Amino acid sequence: MSRVGKKPVVIPSGVKAEKKDMTLTITGPKGSLSVELHPKIMLQLSPEEIIVDVARKEDKKERALWGLFRAIVQNMVDGVVKGFEKKLEINGVGFKVEMSKVDQAVAAYKQKKQDGIKQGKASMVSESQYALKVLNFLKGPILEMRLGFSHPVFVEIPADLSVTVEKNVVTITGADKQRVGQLAAEIRELKKPEPYKGKGIKYSDEVVLRKAGKVVKVVGGGK
Repeated sequence: MSRVGKKPVVIPSGVKAEKKDMTLTITGPKGSLSVELHPKIMLQLSPEEIIVDVARKEDKKERALWGLFRAIVQNMVDGVVKGFEKKLEINGVGFKVEMSKVDQAVAAYKQKKQDGIKQGKASMVSESQYALKVLNFLKGPILEMRLGFSHPVFVEIPADLSVTVEKNVVTITGADKQRVGQLAAEIRELKKPEPYKGKGIKYSDEVVLRKAGKVVKVVGGGK
């Protein structure tokens, strides 16, 4: 018996659940989510609750699927009602992050390229050329980041997610828990926090184990 799987998923007011073939769709104030059900999973739908079940509860694999899909359905209901959130902190001298649109970023880097040519600064021209090349493949809102590299880093924001930036904190919100977590993990991967000064990108609730730096011993010397 799965302790998770046997619990019914309560459907709050304003949320609608519908099963068509092997696809479950849940719609609520925050949007609509769908999941393809495993052939071993059975659902009982009513206006008030969803009951997830399997035929062979004594089978270890089916029990695992039972608990898994019950958790997925619960997350879908929570997502369309409350949504999910992940916060990332960007730490480092000179590290910057801001939201922008592709057309705005393109215009800014075209101007920067022209300024670099006029001032004879090859680094500005090179950086602008790189940025314009990358931006050519992006659309919609983007996250522009300065992470200590020789070039800016751009992250395209999916249409089903929302991202806000306040100082050095990036907040990702959305109805789909997996999508929110995936984008947060991809952004963190760009510059993982290092253990000496804590520079990098970390989850707001993440604890980075710090290491002591090397101690340089002075040899010799006199009075």
